[in-house]
Amino acid sequence: MDMAGRILVLNTGSSSVKYELVDMRTRERPARGLVERIGEEQGRLVHHVGDAPPYERRRRFADHGEALSAVMATFRDAGPELDPVAVGHRVVHGGDRFDRAVLVDDGVIAAIEELAPLAPLHNPVNLVGIRVARAAFAGVPQVAVFDTAFHLTLPPEAYTYAVPREWGVRRFGFHGTSCAYVSGRAAAFLGRDPAELNLIVLHLGNGASATALSGGRSLDTSMGLTPLEGLVMGTRSGDVDPALAGYLSRVRGLDAEHTELALSREGGLHALAGSGDMREVRARDDAEARLALAVYTRRIRKYVGAYYALLGRVDAVVFTGGVGENDAATRAESLAGLERLGLVVERRLNESGSRQERAVSPPGAEAAVLVIPTDEEWEIARQALALVAEGR
Repeated sequence: MDMAGRILVLNTGSSSVKYELVDMRTRERPARGLVERIGEEQGRLVHHVGDAPPYERRRRFADHGEALSAVMATFRDAGPELDPVAVGHRVVHGGDRFDRAVLVDDGVIAAIEELAPLAPLHNPVNLVGIRVARAAFAGVPQVAVFDTAFHLTLPPEAYTYAVPREWGVRRFGFHGTSCAYVSGRAAAFLGRDPAELNLIVLHLGNGASATALSGGRSLDTSMGLTPLEGLVMGTRSGDVDPALAGYLSRVRGLDAEHTELALSREGGLHALAGSGDMREVRARDDAEARLALAVYTRRIRKYVGAYYALLGRVDAVVFTGGVGENDAATRAESLAGLERLGLVVERRLNESGSRQERAVSPPGAEAAVLVIPTDEEWEIARQALALVAEGR
Protein backbone atom coordinates (compact mmCIF):
# COMPACT_ATOMS: atom_id res chain seq x y z
CA MET A 1 0.00 0.00 0.00
CA ASP A 2 1.26 3.50 -0.89
CA MET A 3 1.45 5.21 2.51
CA ALA A 4 1.68 8.65 0.88
CA GLY A 5 -1.68 8.24 -0.85
CA ARG A 6 -5.09 9.72 -0.25
CA ILE A 7 -6.94 9.97 3.05
CA LEU A 8 -10.73 10.24 3.23
CA VAL A 9 -11.72 12.53 6.11
CA LEU A 10 -15.25 12.24 7.50
CA ASN A 11 -16.73 14.83 9.85
CA THR A 12 -20.17 13.56 10.83
CA GLY A 13 -22.04 16.31 12.68
CA SER A 14 -25.39 16.42 14.43
CA SER A 15 -27.31 17.18 11.19
CA SER A 16 -24.62 17.11 8.51
CA VAL A 17 -21.75 15.16 7.00
CA LYS A 18 -18.66 16.99 5.74
CA TYR A 19 -16.01 15.09 3.85
CA GLU A 20 -12.75 15.66 2.02
CA LEU A 21 -10.40 13.47 0.04
CA VAL A 22 -6.91 14.70 0.89
CA ASP A 23 -3.86 13.92 -1.26
CA MET A 24 -0.98 13.64 1.20
CA ARG A 25 1.66 14.07 -1.50
CA THR A 26 0.41 17.37 -2.91
CA ARG A 27 -1.94 18.68 -0.17
CA GLU A 28 -4.56 19.00 -2.90
CA ARG A 29 -8.20 18.09 -2.30
CA PRO A 30 -9.37 15.97 -5.25
CA ALA A 31 -12.90 16.01 -3.82
CA ARG A 32 -14.84 17.54 -0.99
CA GLY A 33 -18.47 17.87 -0.10
CA LEU A 34 -21.29 18.31 2.35
CA VAL A 35 -24.61 16.68 3.15
CA GLU A 36 -26.75 19.03 5.21
CA ARG A 37 -30.21 19.13 6.80
CA ILE A 38 -30.19 15.40 7.47
CA GLY A 39 -33.64 14.27 8.60
CA GLU A 40 -35.36 17.27 7.00
CA GLU A 41 -37.39 17.33 3.81
CA GLN A 42 -35.06 19.83 2.13
CA GLY A 43 -31.83 17.87 2.43
CA ARG A 44 -28.93 18.72 0.16
CA LEU A 45 -25.72 17.03 -1.00
CA VAL A 46 -23.06 19.12 -2.73
CA HIS A 47 -19.97 17.39 -4.13
CA HIS A 48 -16.97 19.26 -5.56
CA VAL A 49 -14.37 17.65 -7.82
CA GLY A 50 -11.49 19.99 -8.59
CA ASP A 51 -12.66 23.06 -10.52
CA ALA A 52 -15.61 21.30 -12.16
CA PRO A 53 -19.15 22.58 -11.51
CA PRO A 54 -20.49 21.09 -8.28
CA TYR A 55 -22.56 17.93 -8.37
CA GLU A 56 -25.72 18.56 -6.34
CA ARG A 57 -28.63 16.46 -5.16
CA ARG A 58 -31.63 17.72 -3.23
CA ARG A 59 -33.78 15.20 -1.41
CA ARG A 60 -34.57 13.92 2.04
CA PHE A 61 -31.78 11.98 3.75
CA ALA A 62 -33.61 10.12 6.49
CA ASP A 63 -30.57 9.62 8.73
CA HIS A 64 -26.79 9.74 8.78
CA GLY A 65 -26.47 6.20 7.44
CA GLU A 66 -28.47 7.14 4.36
CA ALA A 67 -26.48 10.36 3.94
CA LEU A 68 -23.17 8.51 4.06
CA SER A 69 -24.41 5.91 1.61
CA ALA A 70 -25.31 8.78 -0.72
CA VAL A 71 -21.78 10.16 -0.38
CA MET A 72 -20.29 6.82 -1.42
CA ALA A 73 -22.70 6.61 -4.39
CA THR A 74 -21.76 10.16 -5.41
CA PHE A 75 -18.07 9.24 -5.57
CA ARG A 76 -19.03 6.35 -7.87
CA ASP A 77 -21.22 8.58 -10.07
CA ALA A 78 -19.19 11.81 -10.15
CA GLY A 79 -15.69 10.67 -9.21
CA PRO A 80 -12.92 10.63 -8.42
CA GLU A 81 -12.10 7.00 -7.73
CA LEU A 82 -12.33 6.43 -4.00
CA ASP A 83 -9.45 4.20 -2.92
CA PRO A 84 -8.12 5.71 0.33
CA VAL A 85 -5.15 4.34 2.26
CA ALA A 86 -7.01 5.29 5.46
CA VAL A 87 -10.18 6.98 6.65
CA GLY A 88 -9.87 9.65 9.33
CA HIS A 89 -12.89 10.37 11.50
CA ARG A 90 -13.51 13.41 13.65
CA VAL A 91 -14.89 12.24 16.99
CA VAL A 92 -16.03 15.01 19.32
CA HIS A 93 -15.58 13.47 22.76
CA GLY A 94 -12.89 11.05 23.88
CA GLY A 95 -13.23 11.83 27.59
CA ASP A 96 -10.04 11.17 29.51
CA ARG A 97 -9.49 7.83 27.73
CA PHE A 98 -7.99 9.06 24.45
CA ASP A 99 -5.09 11.49 24.48
CA ARG A 100 -4.23 10.90 20.81
CA ALA A 101 -5.61 9.48 17.58
CA VAL A 102 -6.26 5.73 17.61
CA LEU A 103 -6.87 2.95 15.13
CA VAL A 104 -10.51 1.96 15.36
CA ASP A 105 -11.38 -1.52 16.59
CA ASP A 106 -14.37 -2.94 18.42
CA GLY A 107 -12.98 -1.77 21.77
CA VAL A 108 -12.63 1.81 20.55
CA ILE A 109 -16.18 1.75 19.21
CA ALA A 110 -17.45 0.50 22.58
CA ALA A 111 -15.57 3.29 24.37
CA ILE A 112 -16.98 5.99 22.09
CA GLU A 113 -20.46 4.60 22.78
CA GLU A 114 -19.85 4.73 26.53
CA LEU A 115 -18.78 8.38 26.23
CA ALA A 116 -21.91 9.36 24.30
CA PRO A 117 -23.62 10.99 27.34
CA LEU A 118 -20.86 13.64 27.25
CA ALA A 119 -21.68 14.51 23.62
CA PRO A 120 -25.13 13.07 22.88
CA LEU A 121 -25.59 15.03 19.65
CA HIS A 122 -22.20 14.08 18.22
CA ASN A 123 -20.62 10.83 19.43
CA PRO A 124 -23.51 8.60 18.25
CA VAL A 125 -23.44 10.07 14.72
CA ASN A 126 -19.63 9.99 14.68
CA LEU A 127 -20.02 6.24 15.22
CA VAL A 128 -22.40 5.99 12.27
CA GLY A 129 -19.66 7.42 10.07
CA ILE A 130 -17.15 4.92 11.43
CA ARG A 131 -19.47 1.96 10.91
CA VAL A 132 -20.43 2.94 7.36
CA ALA A 133 -16.78 3.49 6.41
CA ARG A 134 -15.70 0.18 7.92
CA ALA A 135 -18.32 -1.59 5.82
CA ALA A 136 -17.49 0.36 2.65
CA PHE A 137 -13.72 -0.01 2.93
CA ALA A 138 -13.05 -3.47 4.31
CA GLY A 139 -9.43 -3.79 5.33
CA VAL A 140 -8.73 -0.04 5.12
CA PRO A 141 -7.50 1.41 8.44
CA GLN A 142 -10.01 3.62 10.22
CA VAL A 143 -8.59 6.29 12.54
CA ALA A 144 -10.50 8.24 15.21
CA VAL A 145 -9.20 11.75 15.91
CA PHE A 146 -10.71 13.27 19.06
CA ASP A 147 -11.51 16.97 19.58
CA THR A 148 -10.77 16.58 23.27
CA ALA A 149 -7.42 14.77 23.00
CA PHE A 150 -5.30 17.89 22.57
CA HIS A 151 -6.51 19.30 25.89
CA LEU A 152 -5.64 16.28 28.04
CA THR A 153 -2.38 18.10 28.83
CA LEU A 154 -4.37 20.49 31.06
CA PRO A 155 -2.96 20.49 34.60
CA PRO A 156 -5.28 19.39 37.43
CA GLU A 157 -5.80 22.97 38.61
CA ALA A 158 -7.15 23.81 35.14
CA TYR A 159 -9.43 20.82 34.54
CA THR A 160 -10.80 20.41 38.08
CA TYR A 161 -14.20 21.88 38.94
CA ALA A 162 -14.81 22.83 42.58
CA VAL A 163 -17.77 20.45 42.91
CA PRO A 164 -18.36 17.19 44.79
CA ARG A 165 -15.88 14.56 43.61
CA GLU A 166 -18.53 11.87 43.32
CA TRP A 167 -20.08 13.78 40.40
CA GLY A 168 -17.13 12.64 38.30
CA VAL A 169 -16.99 15.73 36.08
CA ARG A 170 -14.08 17.82 34.79
CA ARG A 171 -13.14 20.25 32.04
CA PHE A 172 -12.22 18.62 28.74
CA GLY A 173 -12.10 21.38 26.11
CA PHE A 174 -12.78 21.19 22.39
CA HIS A 175 -11.48 22.53 19.05
CA GLY A 176 -8.34 20.55 19.85
CA THR A 177 -7.71 19.52 16.24
CA SER A 178 -7.88 23.15 15.15
CA CYS A 179 -5.58 24.22 17.99
CA ALA A 180 -3.04 21.56 17.04
CA TYR A 181 -3.01 22.72 13.42
CA VAL A 182 -2.91 26.49 13.88
CA SER A 183 -0.37 26.41 16.73
CA GLY A 184 2.01 24.47 14.50
CA ARG A 185 1.43 26.84 11.61
CA ALA A 186 1.90 29.87 13.91
CA ALA A 187 5.29 28.55 15.02
CA ALA A 188 6.32 27.99 11.39
CA PHE A 189 5.12 31.49 10.45
CA LEU A 190 7.18 33.02 13.26
CA GLY A 191 10.18 30.81 12.49
CA ARG A 192 10.20 29.61 16.10
CA ASP A 193 10.35 26.26 17.85
CA PRO A 194 6.83 25.42 19.12
CA ALA A 195 8.41 24.30 22.40
CA GLU A 196 9.48 27.85 23.21
CA LEU A 197 6.24 29.65 22.36
CA ASN A 198 3.37 30.88 24.51
CA LEU A 199 0.23 31.34 22.42
CA ILE A 200 -3.40 32.28 22.86
CA VAL A 201 -5.53 30.64 20.16
CA LEU A 202 -8.96 32.16 19.49
CA HIS A 203 -11.06 29.78 17.42
CA LEU A 204 -14.05 31.93 16.53
CA GLY A 205 -16.78 30.35 14.43
CA ASN A 206 -20.34 29.34 15.18
CA GLY A 207 -18.67 27.59 18.09
CA ALA A 208 -15.94 29.63 19.76
CA SER A 209 -13.15 28.94 22.21
CA ALA A 210 -9.98 30.43 23.66
CA THR A 211 -6.96 28.29 24.51
CA ALA A 212 -3.72 29.15 26.29
CA LEU A 213 -0.77 27.10 25.00
CA SER A 214 2.69 26.85 26.47
CA GLY A 215 5.32 24.91 24.57
CA GLY A 216 2.74 23.49 22.19
CA ARG A 217 0.63 22.07 25.03
CA SER A 218 -2.81 23.18 26.18
CA LEU A 219 -2.52 24.96 29.53
CA ASP A 220 -6.11 26.19 29.83
CA THR A 221 -9.15 26.40 27.57
CA SER A 222 -12.53 28.07 27.74
CA MET A 223 -14.83 25.17 26.82
CA GLY A 224 -15.43 22.68 29.60
CA LEU A 225 -17.25 19.40 30.22
CA THR A 226 -19.26 20.30 27.11
CA PRO A 227 -18.77 22.87 24.31
CA LEU A 228 -21.24 25.23 26.02
CA GLU A 229 -18.87 26.89 28.48
CA GLY A 230 -16.72 29.94 27.75
CA LEU A 231 -17.04 32.51 24.98
CA VAL A 232 -20.28 33.86 23.53
CA MET A 233 -21.00 31.89 20.33
CA GLY A 234 -23.47 31.85 17.47
CA THR A 235 -26.25 30.08 19.38
CA ARG A 236 -24.47 29.08 22.61
CA SER A 237 -24.48 31.34 25.64
CA GLY A 238 -21.01 30.60 26.95
CA ASP A 239 -20.44 31.38 30.63
CA VAL A 240 -23.56 31.92 32.75
CA ASP A 241 -24.28 31.73 36.48
CA PRO A 242 -24.48 28.00 37.41
CA ALA A 243 -27.59 28.81 39.46
CA LEU A 244 -29.44 29.84 36.30
CA ALA A 245 -31.07 26.43 35.77
CA GLY A 246 -32.38 26.31 39.34
CA TYR A 247 -33.66 29.89 39.12
CA LEU A 248 -35.50 29.23 35.86
CA SER A 249 -37.00 26.06 37.32
CA ARG A 250 -38.41 27.96 40.29
CA VAL A 251 -39.49 31.13 38.48
CA ARG A 252 -40.36 29.95 34.96
CA GLY A 253 -41.06 26.27 35.49
CA LEU A 254 -38.37 25.23 33.03
CA ASP A 255 -36.71 21.87 33.56
CA ALA A 256 -32.94 21.38 33.31
CA GLU A 257 -33.13 19.68 29.91
CA HIS A 258 -35.08 22.57 28.39
CA THR A 259 -32.67 25.11 29.85
CA GLU A 260 -29.60 23.26 28.59
CA LEU A 261 -31.07 22.99 25.10
CA ALA A 262 -32.01 26.68 25.07
CA LEU A 263 -28.53 27.74 26.20
CA SER A 264 -27.07 25.66 23.36
CA ARG A 265 -29.47 26.51 20.54
CA GLU A 266 -31.15 29.78 21.48
CA GLY A 267 -28.33 31.60 23.27
CA GLY A 268 -25.32 33.60 22.10
CA LEU A 269 -25.64 36.09 19.25
CA HIS A 270 -28.97 34.50 18.37
CA ALA A 271 -30.43 35.45 21.77
CA LEU A 272 -28.96 38.94 21.74
CA ALA A 273 -29.54 39.96 18.13
CA GLY A 274 -31.92 37.43 16.62
CA SER A 275 -29.25 35.83 14.44
CA GLY A 276 -26.33 33.54 15.17
CA ASP A 277 -24.58 34.59 11.94
CA MET A 278 -21.90 37.19 12.65
CA ARG A 279 -22.18 38.52 9.09
CA GLU A 280 -25.84 39.35 9.57
CA VAL A 281 -25.24 40.98 12.94
CA ARG A 282 -22.35 43.07 11.56
CA ALA A 283 -24.50 44.27 8.66
CA ARG A 284 -26.94 45.92 11.05
CA ASP A 285 -26.67 49.20 12.93
CA ASP A 286 -29.20 49.00 15.71
CA ALA A 287 -29.04 48.84 19.49
CA GLU A 288 -29.53 45.06 19.71
CA ALA A 289 -26.75 44.32 17.22
CA ARG A 290 -24.35 46.79 18.86
CA LEU A 291 -24.96 45.28 22.29
CA ALA A 292 -24.53 41.75 20.94
CA LEU A 293 -21.16 42.65 19.41
CA ALA A 294 -20.03 44.42 22.58
CA VAL A 295 -20.91 41.40 24.73
CA TYR A 296 -19.24 39.03 22.25
CA THR A 297 -15.92 40.88 22.01
CA ARG A 298 -15.81 41.84 25.70
CA ARG A 299 -15.95 38.15 26.64
CA ILE A 300 -13.04 37.41 24.30
CA ARG A 301 -11.03 40.30 25.74
CA LYS A 302 -11.60 39.00 29.30
CA TYR A 303 -10.28 35.57 28.35
CA VAL A 304 -7.25 37.01 26.56
CA GLY A 305 -6.39 39.04 29.66
CA ALA A 306 -6.89 36.06 31.96
CA TYR A 307 -4.74 33.79 29.79
CA TYR A 308 -2.05 36.44 29.55
CA ALA A 309 -1.92 36.38 33.36
CA LEU A 310 -1.68 32.57 33.40
CA LEU A 311 1.04 32.41 30.76
CA GLY A 312 3.07 35.33 32.08
CA ARG A 313 4.35 36.03 28.56
CA VAL A 314 2.54 35.87 25.26
CA ASP A 315 4.40 35.53 21.97
CA ALA A 316 1.31 35.63 19.76
CA VAL A 317 -2.47 35.74 19.74
CA VAL A 318 -3.81 33.61 16.89
CA PHE A 319 -7.24 34.19 15.32
CA THR A 320 -8.81 31.31 13.39
CA GLY A 321 -12.25 29.91 12.48
CA GLY A 322 -14.83 31.52 10.20
CA VAL A 323 -15.22 34.69 12.27
CA GLY A 324 -11.61 34.86 13.44
CA GLU A 325 -10.27 34.56 9.90
CA ASN A 326 -12.73 36.85 8.12
CA ASP A 327 -14.05 39.51 10.51
CA ALA A 328 -11.50 42.30 10.88
CA ALA A 329 -13.73 44.28 13.24
CA THR A 330 -14.01 41.36 15.68
CA ARG A 331 -10.23 41.00 15.75
CA ALA A 332 -9.71 44.71 16.43
CA GLU A 333 -12.48 45.00 19.04
CA SER A 334 -11.41 41.83 20.86
CA LEU A 335 -7.94 43.23 21.56
CA ALA A 336 -8.86 46.91 21.99
CA GLY A 337 -7.40 48.30 25.20
CA LEU A 338 -4.76 45.60 25.53
CA GLU A 339 -1.98 47.66 23.97
CA ARG A 340 -0.13 47.86 27.29
CA LEU A 341 0.21 44.09 27.10
CA GLY A 342 1.93 44.45 23.74
CA LEU A 343 -1.16 43.41 21.77
CA VAL A 344 -1.67 45.86 18.91
CA VAL A 345 -3.74 45.43 15.74
CA GLU A 346 -2.52 47.51 12.78
CA ARG A 347 -5.60 48.73 10.90
CA ARG A 348 -4.25 48.52 7.35
CA LEU A 349 -2.93 44.99 7.80
CA ASN A 350 -6.05 43.87 9.64
CA GLU A 351 -8.42 45.12 6.96
CA SER A 352 -6.43 43.86 3.96
CA GLY A 353 -8.95 41.13 3.14
CA SER A 354 -6.19 38.57 2.58
CA ARG A 355 -7.07 34.92 3.17
CA GLN A 356 -3.45 33.90 3.69
CA GLU A 357 -1.56 33.26 6.91
CA ARG A 358 -0.50 36.70 8.03
CA ALA A 359 0.38 39.06 10.87
CA VAL A 360 -2.06 41.90 11.54
CA SER A 361 0.17 43.45 14.20
CA PRO A 362 2.75 46.09 13.25
CA PRO A 363 6.30 44.95 12.46
CA GLY A 364 8.36 44.58 15.61
CA ALA A 365 5.32 44.29 17.89
CA GLU A 366 6.05 42.90 21.34
CA ALA A 367 3.49 40.13 20.70
CA ALA A 368 2.38 39.10 17.24
CA VAL A 369 -1.30 39.07 16.32
CA LEU A 370 -1.76 36.41 13.64
CA VAL A 371 -4.54 35.20 11.38
CA ILE A 372 -4.04 31.51 10.59
CA PRO A 373 -6.79 29.80 8.55
CA THR A 374 -7.56 26.50 10.21
CA ASP A 375 -7.50 23.22 8.32
CA GLU A 376 -8.91 20.53 10.58
CA GLU A 377 -9.30 18.12 7.66
CA TRP A 378 -5.58 18.29 6.90
CA GLU A 379 -4.75 17.80 10.59
CA ILE A 380 -7.04 14.76 10.80
CA ALA A 381 -5.50 13.36 7.62
CA ARG A 382 -1.99 14.02 8.93
CA GLN A 383 -2.65 12.28 12.23
CA ALA A 384 -4.35 9.37 10.46
CA LEU A 385 -1.47 8.85 8.06
CA ALA A 386 1.13 9.12 10.84
CA LEU A 387 -0.68 6.51 12.92
CA VAL A 388 -1.12 4.08 10.05
CA ALA A 389 2.48 4.49 8.94
CA GLU A 390 3.63 3.92 12.53
CA GLY A 391 1.60 0.72 12.63
CA ARG A 392 3.52 -0.62 9.63
